[in-house]
Amino acid sequence: ELPLVCRRDFSFSWPASDSNGLLSTCNTLVARAAAAEGERTRDINADELMILTAVEKVALNFKKPDQKDLDTISLPEAIRYLEHGHFPAGSMGPKIQAAINFLESGGKKVIITSIEKSIEAIQGKAGTTILP
Repeated sequence: ELPLVCRRDFSFSWPASDSNGLLSTCNTLVARAAAAEGERTRDINADELMILTAVEKVALNFKKPDQKDLDTISLPEAIRYLEHGHFPAGSMGPKIQAAINFLESGGKKVIITSIEKSIEAIQGKAGTTILP
């Protein structure tokens, strides 16, 4: 099974592979602006959530000399990093909040990555994975 995808416009879709192995989307549901705050992810009946963004991985100290890309973090780490201000409201903050809400509502895994790395991220070779 493939995870649910939340795109930049906060629409959700279930990806499917075409005959060439490329991702396409179906069953798109456009969410309200509240999705930006992660509220919509509470209502998703899925085990995995993929959030596509402009960067391959979530990072601490983003665009600073000591930037640290994150491969895998736990839910408590995500909460702590968000509370400590690592993810601004106008940037990665809403995506991390969506991941937190999803995992706290019973989700099993969140992947955050760029669309270019989405297939590799599904295979565990790219992106940031957040686990309960």
